Amino acid sequence: MQPIQNQAARDALLEGYRTVRQMTEKLVEPLTPEDQNLQSMDDASPAKWHRAHTTWFFETFLLQPHQPAYCVFDEHFNYLFNSYYEAIGERHPRPERGILSRPTAETVTQYRRYVDAAMEELIARIDDAALGQIAPLLALGLAHEQQHQELILTDIKHAFWRNPVSLAYQPAQGFTRDMPPPLDFVSFAGGIVEIGHDGHGFAFDNEGPRHRVLLNPYRIASRPISCGEYLLFMEDGGYSQPELWLSDGWATVQREGWQAPLYWTKDAKKGGWQVFTLNGKRAIDPAEPVCHVSFFEAAAFAAWAGKRLPTEAEWEHAAQSGRCEFRGGFLDRAHPHPRPASAPPGRLQMFGEVWEWTRSGYEPYPGFKPAGGAIGEYNGKFMCSQIVLRGGSCVTPPGHVRASYRNFFPPAARWQFSGIRLAEDV
Repeated sequence: MQPIQNQAARDALLEGYRTVRQMTEKLVEPLTPEDQNLQSMDDASPAKWHRAHTTWFFETFLLQPHQPAYCVFDEHFNYLFNSYYEAIGERHPRPERGILSRPTAETVTQYRRYVDAAMEELIARIDDAALGQIAPLLALGLAHEQQHQELILTDIKHAFWRNPVSLAYQPAQGFTRDMPPPLDFVSFAGGIVEIGHDGHGFAFDNEGPRHRVLLNPYRIASRPISCGEYLLFMEDGGYSQPELWLSDGWATVQREGWQAPLYWTKDAKKGGWQVFTLNGKRAIDPAEPVCHVSFFEAAAFAAWAGKRLPTEAEWEHAAQSGRCEFRGGFLDRAHPHPRPASAPPGRLQMFGEVWEWTRSGYEPYPGFKPAGGAIGEYNGKFMCSQIVLRGGSCVTPPGHVRASYRNFFPPAARWQFSGIRLAEDV
Protein backbone atom coordinates (compact mmCIF):
# COMPACT_ATOMS: atom_id res chain seq x y z
CA MET A 1 0.00 0.00 0.00
CA GLN A 2 1.48 3.34 -1.07
CA PRO A 3 1.52 6.09 1.59
CA ILE A 4 -1.16 8.73 1.13
CA GLN A 5 0.79 11.78 0.04
CA ASN A 6 -1.69 14.61 -0.23
CA GLN A 7 -4.47 16.33 1.63
CA ALA A 8 -6.97 15.69 -1.16
CA ALA A 9 -6.72 11.93 -0.62
CA ARG A 10 -7.11 12.40 3.14
CA ASP A 11 -10.16 14.61 2.57
CA ALA A 12 -11.67 11.95 0.30
CA LEU A 13 -11.33 9.35 3.06
CA LEU A 14 -13.03 11.70 5.52
CA GLU A 15 -15.85 12.43 3.10
CA GLY A 16 -16.37 8.72 2.38
CA TYR A 17 -16.48 7.94 6.09
CA ARG A 18 -19.00 10.70 6.81
CA THR A 19 -21.24 9.72 3.89
CA VAL A 20 -21.59 6.10 4.98
CA ARG A 21 -22.07 6.89 8.66
CA GLN A 22 -24.70 9.54 7.92
CA MET A 23 -26.65 7.17 5.68
CA THR A 24 -27.06 4.72 8.56
CA GLU A 25 -28.62 7.48 10.66
CA LYS A 26 -30.91 8.52 7.81
CA LEU A 27 -32.20 4.95 7.54
CA VAL A 28 -33.27 4.87 11.18
CA GLU A 29 -34.94 8.31 11.15
CA PRO A 30 -38.43 6.81 10.53
CA LEU A 31 -37.99 4.44 13.51
CA THR A 32 -38.97 5.11 17.10
CA PRO A 33 -36.66 4.08 19.94
CA GLU A 34 -39.05 1.16 20.55
CA ASP A 35 -38.80 0.13 16.88
CA GLN A 36 -35.03 0.11 17.15
CA ASN A 37 -35.11 -2.52 19.88
CA LEU A 38 -37.18 -5.10 17.95
CA GLN A 39 -35.76 -8.54 17.18
CA SER A 40 -38.39 -10.69 15.49
CA MET A 41 -36.31 -13.84 14.93
CA ASP A 42 -32.86 -15.25 15.68
CA ASP A 43 -31.47 -14.35 12.25
CA ALA A 44 -32.43 -10.68 12.59
CA SER A 45 -31.02 -7.99 14.86
CA PRO A 46 -32.42 -4.77 16.30
CA ALA A 47 -31.66 -1.58 14.37
CA LYS A 48 -30.06 -0.22 17.53
CA TRP A 49 -27.71 -3.20 17.61
CA HIS A 50 -26.70 -2.69 13.96
CA ARG A 51 -25.86 0.94 14.70
CA ALA A 52 -23.79 0.00 17.72
CA HIS A 53 -22.06 -3.01 16.16
CA THR A 54 -20.82 -1.08 13.12
CA THR A 55 -19.47 1.56 15.52
CA TRP A 56 -17.82 -1.13 17.64
CA PHE A 57 -16.04 -2.34 14.48
CA PHE A 58 -14.27 1.01 14.04
CA GLU A 59 -13.54 1.29 17.75
CA THR A 60 -12.10 -2.24 17.96
CA PHE A 61 -10.17 -2.62 14.72
CA LEU A 62 -9.05 0.96 14.02
CA LEU A 63 -9.15 3.23 17.04
CA GLN A 64 -7.83 0.96 19.78
CA PRO A 65 -4.85 -0.36 17.77
CA HIS A 66 -3.94 2.93 16.06
CA GLN A 67 -4.90 5.70 18.50
CA PRO A 68 -2.77 5.17 21.63
CA ALA A 69 -4.66 7.71 23.75
CA TYR A 70 -8.10 6.42 22.77
CA CYS A 71 -10.44 5.53 25.65
CA VAL A 72 -13.33 3.18 24.90
CA PHE A 73 -16.82 4.64 25.27
CA ASP A 74 -18.09 1.82 27.49
CA GLU A 75 -16.15 -1.26 28.56
CA HIS A 76 -19.30 -3.43 28.34
CA PHE A 77 -19.80 -2.75 24.64
CA ASN A 78 -17.09 -5.19 23.58
CA TYR A 79 -19.28 -7.98 24.96
CA LEU A 80 -22.62 -6.54 23.86
CA PHE A 81 -21.77 -5.63 20.26
CA ASN A 82 -19.20 -8.18 19.11
CA SER A 83 -20.95 -10.24 16.46
CA TYR A 84 -18.92 -13.39 15.85
CA TYR A 85 -15.22 -12.57 16.33
CA GLU A 86 -14.01 -15.37 18.59
CA ALA A 87 -10.50 -13.88 18.79
CA ILE A 88 -11.89 -10.71 20.37
CA GLY A 89 -13.59 -12.50 23.23
CA GLU A 90 -16.97 -13.61 24.55
CA ARG A 91 -20.12 -11.97 23.26
CA HIS A 92 -23.81 -11.62 24.02
CA PRO A 93 -25.87 -14.43 22.40
CA ARG A 94 -27.27 -13.44 19.03
CA PRO A 95 -30.86 -14.65 19.68
CA GLU A 96 -31.02 -12.41 22.77
CA ARG A 97 -30.07 -9.06 21.23
CA GLY A 98 -33.68 -7.93 21.47
CA ILE A 99 -33.69 -8.07 25.28
CA LEU A 100 -31.09 -5.31 25.51
CA SER A 101 -33.31 -2.38 26.49
CA ARG A 102 -30.12 -0.72 27.71
CA PRO A 103 -28.08 0.90 26.31
CA THR A 104 -30.86 3.01 24.89
CA ALA A 105 -31.07 4.19 21.30
CA GLU A 106 -29.99 7.64 22.48
CA THR A 107 -26.93 6.17 24.18
CA VAL A 108 -26.05 4.41 20.93
CA THR A 109 -26.36 7.77 19.17
CA GLN A 110 -23.89 9.22 21.67
CA TYR A 111 -21.60 6.24 21.09
CA ARG A 112 -21.65 6.80 17.34
CA ARG A 113 -20.84 10.50 17.75
CA TYR A 114 -18.01 9.70 20.16
CA VAL A 115 -16.41 7.20 17.80
CA ASP A 116 -17.00 9.40 14.75
CA ALA A 117 -15.12 12.26 16.40
CA ALA A 118 -12.22 9.96 17.23
CA MET A 119 -12.19 8.46 13.73
CA GLU A 120 -12.15 11.88 12.11
CA GLU A 121 -9.24 12.88 14.31
CA LEU A 122 -7.42 9.65 13.44
CA ILE A 123 -7.87 10.19 9.70
CA ALA A 124 -6.88 13.86 9.97
CA ARG A 125 -3.82 13.48 12.18
CA ILE A 126 -2.21 10.09 11.54
CA ASP A 127 0.93 10.34 9.39
CA ASP A 128 0.71 9.55 5.68
CA ALA A 129 2.50 6.21 5.84
CA ALA A 130 0.33 4.92 8.71
CA LEU A 131 -2.84 6.21 7.05
CA GLY A 132 -1.90 4.34 3.91
CA GLN A 133 -1.56 1.17 5.98
CA ILE A 134 -4.97 1.48 7.65
CA ALA A 135 -6.83 2.65 4.54
CA PRO A 136 -7.78 -0.93 3.49
CA LEU A 137 -9.20 -1.61 6.96
CA LEU A 138 -11.11 1.67 6.83
CA ALA A 139 -12.58 0.64 3.47
CA LEU A 140 -13.57 -2.72 4.96
CA GLY A 141 -15.27 -1.00 7.89
CA LEU A 142 -17.32 1.19 5.55
CA ALA A 143 -18.30 -1.72 3.31
CA HIS A 144 -19.22 -3.64 6.46
CA GLU A 145 -21.48 -0.78 7.58
CA GLN A 146 -23.16 -0.74 4.16
CA GLN A 147 -23.97 -4.42 4.60
CA HIS A 148 -25.62 -3.57 7.92
CA GLN A 149 -27.55 -0.72 6.32
CA GLU A 150 -29.21 -3.35 4.17
CA LEU A 151 -29.81 -5.52 7.22
CA ILE A 152 -31.45 -2.64 9.08
CA LEU A 153 -34.16 -2.58 6.42
CA THR A 154 -34.57 -6.33 5.96
CA ASP A 155 -34.72 -6.87 9.71
CA ILE A 156 -37.20 -4.09 10.48
CA LYS A 157 -39.37 -5.29 7.60
CA HIS A 158 -39.63 -8.70 9.23
CA ALA A 159 -40.36 -7.12 12.62
CA PHE A 160 -43.10 -4.86 11.24
CA TRP A 161 -44.61 -7.80 9.35
CA ARG A 162 -44.89 -9.75 12.62
CA ASN A 163 -46.90 -6.93 14.21
CA PRO A 164 -50.67 -7.66 14.09
CA VAL A 165 -51.30 -3.97 13.35
CA SER A 166 -50.39 -2.96 9.80
CA LEU A 167 -47.19 -0.89 9.89
CA ALA A 168 -45.09 0.87 7.27
CA TYR A 169 -41.49 2.07 7.36
CA GLN A 170 -42.32 4.74 4.75
CA PRO A 171 -45.61 6.05 3.29
CA ALA A 172 -47.30 4.01 0.58
CA GLN A 173 -46.02 4.38 -2.97
CA GLY A 174 -47.95 3.89 -6.18
CA PHE A 175 -46.99 1.35 -8.82
CA THR A 176 -47.80 1.14 -12.51
CA ARG A 177 -48.51 -2.56 -13.17
CA ASP A 178 -46.61 -2.19 -16.44
CA MET A 179 -45.61 -5.56 -17.82
CA PRO A 180 -41.89 -6.39 -17.75
CA PRO A 181 -40.09 -6.95 -21.05
CA PRO A 182 -40.44 -10.51 -22.41
CA LEU A 183 -38.18 -13.05 -20.75
CA ASP A 184 -35.31 -13.63 -23.13
CA PHE A 185 -32.21 -15.80 -22.93
CA VAL A 186 -28.74 -14.58 -23.89
CA SER A 187 -26.25 -17.17 -25.14
CA PHE A 188 -22.59 -17.49 -24.20
CA ALA A 189 -20.05 -19.82 -25.77
CA GLY A 190 -18.31 -20.60 -22.50
CA GLY A 191 -14.70 -21.76 -22.57
CA ILE A 192 -11.90 -20.98 -20.15
CA VAL A 193 -12.74 -17.67 -18.46
CA GLU A 194 -11.51 -15.73 -15.44
CA ILE A 195 -13.67 -14.84 -12.45
CA GLY A 196 -12.91 -13.18 -9.15
CA HIS A 197 -11.86 -9.65 -8.28
CA ASP A 198 -9.24 -8.14 -10.56
CA GLY A 199 -7.44 -6.22 -7.81
CA HIS A 200 -8.63 -2.74 -8.77
CA GLY A 201 -10.49 -0.99 -5.97
CA PHE A 202 -12.00 -2.49 -2.83
CA ALA A 203 -13.18 -6.08 -2.59
CA PHE A 204 -13.94 -8.50 0.23
CA ASP A 205 -11.44 -11.30 0.72
CA ASN A 206 -13.92 -13.95 -0.48
CA GLU A 207 -13.96 -12.38 -3.97
CA GLY A 208 -10.46 -13.64 -4.73
CA PRO A 209 -8.08 -14.86 -5.85
CA ARG A 210 -8.98 -14.32 -9.48
CA HIS A 211 -8.80 -17.67 -11.23
CA ARG A 212 -9.75 -19.55 -14.34
CA VAL A 213 -12.82 -21.77 -14.70
CA LEU A 214 -14.13 -23.87 -17.56
CA LEU A 215 -17.69 -23.04 -18.64
CA ASN A 216 -19.75 -25.13 -21.01
CA PRO A 217 -21.93 -23.16 -23.45
CA TYR A 218 -24.92 -21.73 -21.60
CA ARG A 219 -27.80 -19.31 -21.84
CA ILE A 220 -28.90 -16.96 -19.07
CA ALA A 221 -32.15 -15.04 -18.63
CA SER A 222 -32.21 -11.36 -19.46
CA ARG A 223 -33.96 -10.41 -16.20
CA PRO A 224 -35.19 -11.88 -12.91
CA ILE A 225 -38.45 -13.81 -12.74
CA SER A 226 -41.50 -11.62 -12.12
CA CYS A 227 -44.28 -12.04 -9.58
CA GLY A 228 -46.70 -12.84 -12.40
CA GLU A 229 -44.48 -15.65 -13.64
CA TYR A 230 -44.11 -17.01 -10.12
CA LEU A 231 -47.89 -16.93 -9.69
CA LEU A 232 -48.18 -19.33 -12.63
CA PHE A 233 -45.91 -21.74 -10.76
CA MET A 234 -48.08 -21.45 -7.67
CA GLU A 235 -51.33 -21.86 -9.61
CA ASP A 236 -49.93 -24.99 -11.26
CA GLY A 237 -49.44 -26.57 -7.83
CA GLY A 238 -45.74 -25.85 -7.56
CA TYR A 239 -45.78 -26.11 -3.77
CA SER A 240 -47.50 -29.50 -3.87
CA GLN A 241 -45.30 -31.37 -6.38
CA PRO A 242 -42.42 -33.06 -4.54
CA GLU A 243 -40.71 -34.02 -7.80
CA LEU A 244 -39.83 -30.35 -8.35
CA TRP A 245 -38.07 -29.94 -5.02
CA LEU A 246 -34.71 -30.83 -3.57
CA SER A 247 -35.12 -33.22 -0.67
CA ASP A 248 -34.26 -30.66 2.02
CA GLY A 249 -36.48 -28.13 0.26
CA TRP A 250 -39.50 -30.42 0.21
CA ALA A 251 -38.97 -31.24 3.89
CA THR A 252 -38.86 -27.50 4.64
CA VAL A 253 -42.06 -26.85 2.65
CA GLN A 254 -43.85 -29.57 4.62
CA ARG A 255 -42.49 -28.47 7.98
CA GLU A 256 -43.08 -24.72 7.49
CA GLY A 257 -46.27 -24.96 5.44
CA TRP A 258 -44.97 -22.71 2.66
CA GLN A 259 -47.52 -21.91 -0.04
CA ALA A 260 -46.11 -18.62 -1.35
CA PRO A 261 -43.09 -16.32 -0.94
CA LEU A 262 -42.54 -14.70 2.43
CA TYR A 263 -44.79 -11.65 2.99
CA TRP A 264 -47.48 -12.87 0.53
CA THR A 265 -51.00 -13.39 1.90
CA LYS A 266 -54.37 -14.04 0.34
CA ASP A 267 -56.85 -11.16 0.42
CA ALA A 268 -59.74 -12.59 2.46
CA LYS A 269 -62.35 -10.44 0.68
CA LYS A 270 -61.13 -10.32 -2.93
CA GLY A 271 -59.25 -13.60 -3.06
CA GLY A 272 -56.14 -12.13 -4.73
CA TRP A 273 -52.62 -12.07 -3.34
CA GLN A 274 -51.25 -9.19 -1.35
CA VAL A 275 -47.66 -8.46 -0.35
CA PHE A 276 -46.28 -6.74 2.72
CA THR A 277 -43.66 -4.13 1.81
CA LEU A 278 -41.74 -1.50 3.72
CA ASN A 279 -44.34 0.90 2.30
CA GLY A 280 -47.16 -1.17 3.76
CA LYS A 281 -49.42 -3.94 2.43
CA ARG A 282 -50.75 -3.77 -1.12
CA ALA A 283 -51.77 -5.92 -4.08
CA ILE A 284 -49.15 -7.97 -5.88
CA ASP A 285 -47.66 -6.22 -8.91
CA PRO A 286 -47.21 -9.03 -11.47
CA ALA A 287 -44.51 -7.04 -13.28
CA GLU A 288 -42.06 -6.59 -10.41
CA PRO A 289 -39.41 -9.22 -9.63
CA VAL A 290 -40.52 -11.87 -7.19
CA CYS A 291 -38.52 -11.63 -3.97
CA HIS A 292 -38.24 -13.15 -0.51
CA VAL A 293 -37.95 -16.66 -1.92
CA SER A 294 -35.50 -19.25 -0.62
CA PHE A 295 -32.94 -21.15 -2.66
CA PHE A 296 -35.26 -24.14 -2.38
CA GLU A 297 -38.12 -22.19 -3.96
CA ALA A 298 -35.85 -20.76 -6.65
CA ALA A 299 -34.58 -24.24 -7.57
CA ALA A 300 -38.13 -25.66 -7.61
CA PHE A 301 -39.35 -22.87 -9.88
CA ALA A 302 -36.42 -23.48 -12.23
CA ALA A 303 -37.27 -27.20 -12.38
CA TRP A 304 -40.93 -26.39 -13.08
CA ALA A 305 -39.87 -24.03 -15.90
CA GLY A 306 -37.61 -26.68 -17.42
CA LYS A 307 -34.51 -24.60 -16.66
CA ARG A 308 -31.96 -24.35 -13.87
CA LEU A 309 -30.27 -21.71 -11.76
CA PRO A 310 -26.96 -20.31 -13.05
CA THR A 311 -23.69 -21.16 -11.37
CA GLU A 312 -21.93 -18.21 -9.82
CA ALA A 313 -19.21 -18.47 -12.48
CA GLU A 314 -21.81 -18.25 -15.24
CA TRP A 315 -23.47 -15.32 -13.52
CA GLU A 316 -20.22 -13.39 -13.13
CA HIS A 317 -19.07 -14.17 -16.67
CA ALA A 318 -22.35 -12.86 -18.08
CA ALA A 319 -22.29 -9.80 -15.81
CA GLN A 320 -18.82 -8.87 -17.04
CA SER A 321 -19.82 -9.18 -20.69
CA GLY A 322 -20.59 -6.25 -22.91
CA ARG A 323 -24.20 -7.37 -23.03
CA CYS A 324 -24.88 -6.36 -19.43
CA GLU A 325 -25.53 -2.64 -19.70
CA PHE A 326 -28.76 -2.12 -17.77
CA ARG A 327 -28.83 -1.74 -14.00
CA GLY A 328 -31.81 -2.05 -11.73
CA GLY A 329 -32.57 0.03 -8.68
CA PHE A 330 -30.55 0.11 -5.49
CA LEU A 331 -31.30 1.63 -2.08
CA ASP A 332 -34.04 4.25 -2.25
CA ARG A 333 -35.26 5.05 1.25
CA ALA A 334 -38.61 6.30 -0.06
CA HIS A 335 -39.33 3.15 -2.09
CA PRO A 336 -37.37 0.17 -0.68
CA HIS A 337 -38.98 -2.45 -2.91
CA PRO A 338 -38.12 -4.01 -6.30
CA ARG A 339 -39.35 -2.32 -9.46
CA PRO A 340 -40.02 -4.03 -12.81
CA ALA A 341 -37.05 -4.81 -15.03
CA SER A 342 -36.20 -2.45 -17.88
CA ALA A 343 -33.70 -4.31 -20.07
CA PRO A 344 -34.97 -4.96 -23.63
CA PRO A 345 -34.84 -8.49 -25.12
CA GLY A 346 -31.32 -9.62 -25.90
CA ARG A 347 -29.71 -7.43 -23.23
CA LEU A 348 -28.97 -8.25 -19.62
CA GLN A 349 -30.06 -6.51 -16.41
CA MET A 350 -28.14 -8.27 -13.66
CA PHE A 351 -27.64 -5.71 -10.89
CA GLY A 352 -30.13 -4.28 -8.41
CA GLU A 353 -33.77 -4.98 -7.48
CA VAL A 354 -33.26 -8.53 -6.05
CA TRP A 355 -30.35 -10.70 -4.98
CA GLU A 356 -30.24 -13.72 -7.27
CA TRP A 357 -29.72 -17.25 -6.03
CA THR A 358 -27.09 -19.26 -7.89
CA ARG A 359 -26.60 -23.03 -7.93
CA SER A 360 -23.18 -22.66 -6.26
CA GLY A 361 -22.31 -23.49 -2.70
CA TYR A 362 -20.32 -20.84 -0.85
CA GLU A 363 -16.79 -22.22 -0.86
CA PRO A 364 -13.29 -20.73 -0.99
CA TYR A 365 -11.78 -19.98 -4.37
CA PRO A 366 -8.56 -21.85 -5.25
CA GLY A 367 -5.72 -20.27 -3.29
CA PHE A 368 -7.97 -18.41 -0.84
CA LYS A 369 -6.32 -17.58 2.48
CA PRO A 370 -8.13 -15.63 5.20
CA ALA A 371 -6.36 -12.63 6.69
CA GLY A 372 -4.45 -13.06 9.91
CA GLY A 373 -5.98 -12.20 13.28
CA ALA A 374 -9.59 -11.57 14.18
CA ILE A 375 -10.35 -9.76 10.91
CA GLY A 376 -9.76 -13.07 9.13
CA GLU A 377 -13.03 -14.31 10.64
CA TYR A 378 -15.01 -11.88 8.48
CA ASN A 379 -15.88 -14.31 5.65
CA GLY A 380 -13.83 -17.48 5.61
CA LYS A 381 -15.41 -19.15 8.65
CA PHE A 382 -18.82 -19.20 6.93
CA MET A 383 -17.72 -21.17 3.86
CA CYS A 384 -19.93 -24.14 4.64
CA SER A 385 -23.64 -24.96 4.16
CA GLN A 386 -24.42 -21.65 2.44
CA ILE A 387 -25.47 -20.72 -1.11
CA VAL A 388 -24.05 -17.84 -3.15
CA LEU A 389 -26.27 -14.96 -4.31
CA ARG A 390 -25.24 -12.26 -6.77
CA GLY A 391 -26.21 -8.82 -8.00
CA GLY A 392 -27.49 -6.68 -5.12
CA SER A 393 -31.04 -5.59 -4.33
CA CYS A 394 -33.34 -2.61 -3.89
CA VAL A 395 -31.98 -2.13 -0.35
CA THR A 396 -28.30 -2.51 -1.25
CA PRO A 397 -26.48 0.86 -1.09
CA PRO A 398 -25.52 2.20 -4.54
CA GLY A 399 -21.93 1.41 -5.49
CA HIS A 400 -21.64 -1.39 -2.95
CA VAL A 401 -21.68 -4.39 -5.31
CA ARG A 402 -19.69 -5.40 -8.38
CA ALA A 403 -19.61 -8.39 -10.71
CA SER A 404 -17.31 -10.35 -8.38
CA TYR A 405 -19.34 -9.66 -5.20
CA ARG A 406 -20.37 -12.87 -3.40
CA ASN A 407 -23.30 -12.71 -0.99
CA PHE A 408 -24.29 -15.89 0.85
CA PHE A 409 -27.15 -17.23 2.96
CA PRO A 410 -28.48 -20.62 4.11
CA PRO A 411 -30.72 -22.24 1.48
CA ALA A 412 -33.93 -21.80 3.50
CA ALA A 413 -33.41 -18.06 4.15
CA ARG A 414 -36.25 -15.86 2.86
CA TRP A 415 -36.16 -12.55 4.72
CA GLN A 416 -33.60 -11.03 2.36
CA PHE A 417 -34.68 -9.50 -0.97
CA SER A 418 -33.74 -12.69 -2.84
CA GLY A 419 -35.10 -13.58 -6.26
CA ILE A 420 -34.65 -15.88 -9.25
CA ARG A 421 -32.74 -15.80 -12.53
CA LEU A 422 -32.89 -18.78 -14.85
CA ALA A 423 -30.22 -20.42 -16.97
CA GLU A 424 -29.92 -23.44 -19.21
CA ASP A 425 -27.36 -25.50 -21.08
CA VAL A 426 -26.91 -24.95 -24.81
